[in-house]
Order: sequence, then structure tokens, then C-alpha cells
Amino acid sequence: MYKVFVNDKPIILTTSIKKEENYPVYLFKNTVIEELIYKLKANILSGVYLFSTNLDEDWRRFREKFNPIVAGGGLVLNEEKEVLFIYRGNKWDLPKGRIERGEEIEETAIREVEEECGIENLVIKKFLLNTYHLFLQNGEKRLKETYWYLMHSNYKGELKPQIEEGITDVCFKNEKEIEEALQNTYANIKLVYKEYQKDM
Repeated sequence: MYKVFVNDKPIILTTSIKKEENYPVYLFKNTVIEELIYKLKANILSGVYLFSTNLDEDWRRFREKFNPIVAGGGLVLNEEKEVLFIYRGNKWDLPKGRIERGEEIEETAIREVEEECGIENLVIKKFLLNTYHLFLQNGEKRLKETYWYLMHSNYKGELKPQIEEGITDVCFKNEKEIEEALQNTYANIKLVYKEYQKDM
């Protein structure tokens, strides 16, 4: 199963006919994806299932249509098991950014978290999951595919938001503060946190 968000509304590409949400089901091979995206953006649909008979092949076709951008990011824990958040565009988010030429994706994830938060001593504990969302770049729809890692840092210094990237705040949050932040974040960030919680 693949879940791609359009303005926080999911396109769920799946081979299963078991529905968890009350979204309409379309056959992938008979669907004009651009029409679906329009309906999601116009609030005609709140989500949709795309039924696939060959998930690998259909996912390859979907990805190619939207010229994917690969990114890496981290859910970072400190010694107190608090989670590192950034504040950008009036929403709480987790640090992430695009891969650069010649980088391994793990290197990207660490570099981006360091740059966006002014943090050091990052250690990757494990891979969490990939998230996907569509966005507009220069009038073209692009698919952002983000690799998320669980990280740890014992850094005690001052955190510095990367202002030039539109980040206005960066801080570690405890459990109660995380619950509040998740009320004002993106659907993909909720997925990342939910994946992390599985092993808690």
C-alpha cells in the first residue's frame, strides 16, 4: 500500500479491497490521476482508494508521472525522550530536506536536521518509513518522497532555527506538548510519529 497526500487528503494505492476509511474506490487502470487531484484539492473528495492489480508496476507509473524528489528527515529524541520539532509556515513539522548529488539518503537526513535545527551529535537508530505528498513546483506537480529515520542526540547546546528556510522556532517537546503540536501539523508527520510509537 502507498499513501500519497494532496493537501493532507490521501490517495491510497492498494491491492486490498478492505477499506479502513469511507473513501470511494477507483480502478487505477481506468483513472485519470489529474482529475482525482483536482477533486481532492477542490474538497469534492476527502480521500480516495486506487485499486491496483499490480502494485509495483502501478506505483512505478504513478511515480514517473510526477518526477519524484527524494528527501531525508528525522524524528530526533534527546536524553529525556522528547521529540525535536520545527515551526514553519504556521505549522509544527519535523526537520527534513532534499538529497544532494553524491549523498546517501542517511547523510541527507542527518545534514538536513543539523542545518534546520542547529543541533549536533546525531545518531541514526533505525529507518522508520517513507512518506509521500504532491506539491507544485514552478507550475509542475511533483512527488516528494521522504525517508524518515529515528535519531538520537545528547546535544545540550542552543538550538538555532534555519531562518532562511522559513523556520521560526525549533524545540524539543514532551508528550503533552507533542499531542498539542500534532493538532497543528501535516498528515505525513502524524504517520511518522505513529510509526515511532509502535516501538515505544
